[in-house]
Amino acid sequence: VLQAPGSAEDAAWLALAPREPAPGQCCGGGCRPCIHDSYAAALARWQRARATGNMELLAADEVQSNNSELNPDSFTAFSLSSVEQLTEDTYQYRFELPGNSSLQLSLGQHIVLRGVVNGLEVQRAYTPISPGNAEGYFDVLIKCYEAGLMSQYIKTWTKGDMVFWRGPFGGFPYQPNKYGELLMVASGTGLAPMLPILQSITENEEDETFVTLVGCFRSFGNIYLKPLLQELARYWNVRIFYVLSQESSLEKLPWSYQENTYTGRLNEDLMRMIINSCRRKPFVLICGSSAFSEDMSRYLKSAGLEENSCFIF
Repeated sequence: VLQAPGSAEDAAWLALAPREPAPGQCCGGGCRPCIHDSYAAALARWQRARATGNMELLAADEVQSNNSELNPDSFTAFSLSSVEQLTEDTYQYRFELPGNSSLQLSLGQHIVLRGVVNGLEVQRAYTPISPGNAEGYFDVLIKCYEAGLMSQYIKTWTKGDMVFWRGPFGGFPYQPNKYGELLMVASGTGLAPMLPILQSITENEEDETFVTLVGCFRSFGNIYLKPLLQELARYWNVRIFYVLSQESSLEKLPWSYQENTYTGRLNEDLMRMIINSCRRKPFVLICGSSAFSEDMSRYLKSAGLEENSCFIF
């Protein structure tokens, strides 16, 4: 417990004490070390330094690297090479990797971004949408929120900025032909972990897994990465459906989208219909908000799918 300073020396030490993160600063991705783990380690380091009067022990607090190799225990700086606005609030950011190196992520793995806003450190998890073996770069899909702490930091980025990431964490242990069909259900930027998995299937001629991707967006204009999705939908084993919550009619949509698009929200009846239309018994991948994931899990259970037939990012 930190006590009120009794002297100038005490005040100096208390000024160096690490700040305990608020619950909202954690990315919630289950990564280790978590921001709270890092705080606990920094606090123990500060307590040892104060007990011995040795401020040099605090030098380990700033653990980061500039060697451009991703590491789960320390933050590595990557240069922002381009920014592409996809919708009014969602952007695709590309970061450079030295030479032709690759992040070598397993499918669906995420990395953690560190930002500092008004002296407050925030960490958030994002899943690169580029293939895990992409050489010389990686892409991240990020939705910026008006009042979000991390969004305030991200909105300051300009080309050439050095941005700190660590990881990788998590992932989905996909193996070619392990499942008859993957049913991917994604809300908004929940599309991110689905793309590397889907692309790994289409790039492997020996992988005959069927894929049904259901993307939930507010409107047609809010669908991310349309050209890529249209290209993927041309593969013999891939279907893509869109569910647009704020569209009232399909008439204004391009004809190529009308047949595979639904208006309103993805509800229990529509989920059941999609499951019944799958060519094989599906294994379901879900990514979205916690409320979205809870709703989808309930719909799957109602449709008769077992709990072990689902993976939630």
